Amino acid sequence: MTNAIIRAQPPLDFIPERFHPWVRRFVKVALPGWVRWQTDLVNIKVSNAEVLAQLYGDFQAGKNRFAIAFRHPAPEDAYGLAHLLWHVVPQSAKQLGINLQPVHSHFIYDRGIPLWAGNWVGKLCSRLGGVSIQRGKLDLVALKSARQLLANGRFPLAAAPEGGNNGHNEIVSPLEPGVSQLSFWCVEDLVKAERTEPVYIVPIGIQYRYINPPWDAIDHLLSQLETRSGIAGSSKKFMPPVELPTAQITNLYGRLYRLAEHLLTLMEGYYQQIYGLECPNGEAADANAQLATRLQHLLNGALDVAEKYFDLRPKGSVIDRCRRLEQAGWERIFREDLRDDMAISAVERGLADRIAEEADLRMWHMRLVESFVAVTGRYVLEKPTAERFAETVLLLTDMVTRLQGGNPFPRPSLGKREALLTVGEPICVSDRWSDYKQSRRKAVAALTKDLQGALEALIVDSGE
Repeated sequence: MTNAIIRAQPPLDFIPERFHPWVRRFVKVALPGWVRWQTDLVNIKVSNAEVLAQLYGDFQAGKNRFAIAFRHPAPEDAYGLAHLLWHVVPQSAKQLGINLQPVHSHFIYDRGIPLWAGNWVGKLCSRLGGVSIQRGKLDLVALKSARQLLANGRFPLAAAPEGGNNGHNEIVSPLEPGVSQLSFWCVEDLVKAERTEPVYIVPIGIQYRYINPPWDAIDHLLSQLETRSGIAGSSKKFMPPVELPTAQITNLYGRLYRLAEHLLTLMEGYYQQIYGLECPNGEAADANAQLATRLQHLLNGALDVAEKYFDLRPKGSVIDRCRRLEQAGWERIFREDLRDDMAISAVERGLADRIAEEADLRMWHMRLVESFVAVTGRYVLEKPTAERFAETVLLLTDMVTRLQGGNPFPRPSLGKREALLTVGEPICVSDRWSDYKQSRRKAVAALTKDLQGALEALIVDSGE
């Protein structure tokens, strides 16, 4: 069943950080068993952990402040980061002769997570040192808390500058500027306090690799999607424009393209019939390029439908538009006038519920777009690995499930995986302080661009 919202609710209040050491100790003990029970991860590999070990040693000696900026390709990223900080970094520090206190980090998480994961998750994140933030607005309370923690907190501060997971191991979504801005604020706060600690951002790459290429599982899931989409047994074939490694991969790619094209045609028809979307005309010489163009046009049309309902202007990137739509929906669902100590009439309650239900329905268009923000149209063709096939098939599974009114999470498992975490070279933000004083906007943009490049450079080739 989908997690549809049919009732208006009290406002989403900020969840403050309330770190408790015993909660960290309990989760550290319980996490390995939880990972084995709830995920298909069987191994976590880490490269360059000594970089973090040295930084933590200096941090605990009062010699620096730093933020951890990690890639966010999947919901399981938190497990790999916890393993990195709680196990690998202390081990690496011991080998380097660095005596560390318990290694941990504060972190920023989406305020919407407890809505679908349960209120207990918000309480757990709070007691683990997390700070909730509403992504679609200028959440001043959350930013003030995060700023204070980065400059004065007991631990470094971790955040995902991509904003949300994009489902791709080898594509970094356009970064949001929050981590860069917080880091410059930290430098500013230290300068005002006449403190000399340098401020760093540490990029961390995260990827996943199947222990054994799950070609049979991909084939089986494709068959299920073909049946659910009404194209099982179709004789229509698509020949890729380049030669692929094996006949099996060529066949799978043809089926994947056929399914994507079929679903895209269905969605174009839906938005054309119901919302008057004009579909692009003409055929490109490259069928994959044409498919990508049609997809981007469809995503823009889906966002436009939601934006018109919420009376929003289409401004900024696709991610920016998604964030504003999410916030507009939340403002109609989670309302200040519905706090527990305030009463409204039964009729007013009924109208409020109706407004909330309609807002949630319109946000469905945005959720659909979120799943395909990073889709390029040539991702599998450029490197037809099992990982890239699996990522794309799972994204199509998300779409089909949403179209059927279901919740796409948890996703089906295609096989056992291992996580690959790579610690990058720290970026010294303090060295850019003079640039920031000259132009804050340019300095933040330049730092965000360099961080994007650093995260992209940490992508490990998944070629088999």
